[in-house]
Amino acid sequence: MSEEIKQEKMEDYSRELEASFRKIEEGDILSGTVIAVNEEEVILDLNYYAQGVIKAEDMSNDPKFNLVEEVKIGDTIEATVLRIDDGAGNIQLSCKEAKDVLSWDILKNYRDEEKEIEVKVSQSVNGGVIAYAEGIRGFIPASQLSLNYVENLDDWVNRQLTVRVITVDEEKKKLVLSAKEVEKKKAAEEINHKISMLVPGTILEATIESLMPYGAFAALPDGMSGLIHISQISQKRIKKPSEVLSVGDKVKVKLLNTNEGKISLSIKAVEEDSKAEELEEISTEDYSSKESIGTSLGDLFKNLKF
Repeated sequence: MSEEIKQEKMEDYSRELEASFRKIEEGDILSGTVIAVNEEEVILDLNYYAQGVIKAEDMSNDPKFNLVEEVKIGDTIEATVLRIDDGAGNIQLSCKEAKDVLSWDILKNYRDEEKEIEVKVSQSVNGGVIAYAEGIRGFIPASQLSLNYVENLDDWVNRQLTVRVITVDEEKKKLVLSAKEVEKKKAAEEINHKISMLVPGTILEATIESLMPYGAFAALPDGMSGLIHISQISQKRIKKPSEVLSVGDKVKVKLLNTNEGKISLSIKAVEEDSKAEELEEISTEDYSSKESIGTSLGDLFKNLKF
């Protein structure tokens, strides 16, 4: 027998010896590797002389949880010991009970880290929908389903959503999730990217969307919005934007800057640029006219005889 084979046998013997001395009690949380799964139960290797068994009803609180679809051989599962012997020499375990202990801490970490997780809507209820995260029943209010108005909650059942955990209260067994927060973050990132592509000095078409004492907000192409400060609305002094602007007005604006992701616009700068161009055209015309007159007089005197 080779030295390598002897070493492997010794390691196997050591593991078996360690398992024989290991004491497992009801209520312990054990970690095991899935070695078999069917519609009725999951079999775990617990690195112990007895295998672990989790019945389908003890796997998840989610009524739509499917063992064969959700659990794969090789998965690692943590479960609570229900019985040391289920009558067939196996250790009976409950994944649900373990999740009740462990999942709240995991969900708190998700909330604190603002982590995005995937969930599936299982049913609609009054004011929102239900989805399970880490085996815990979570509520998504209708107002947190989307950036857009949600009319029919039943349309959301069985949808996969990316959500963030916004409320975790283990004592009250309250878990609130939000898909809207994920959409808001994504939309903000897209807007910031568009803003970063803007070039100061560009002339844009805009629509006045609101008037404030300090200026006017204008809607720009691609869902962007910028501020026209009261000092940049008109060349004449005004006390309030409503003296010269109304909501819905179409205006041309000049992009001044995009400092800190905020777009600053100016109507006055467009008017000033326009006047400067007019003056330049007038000046050029005058120069051309004088040059023409001078040439005509020169030609006239050249043809005269004294």
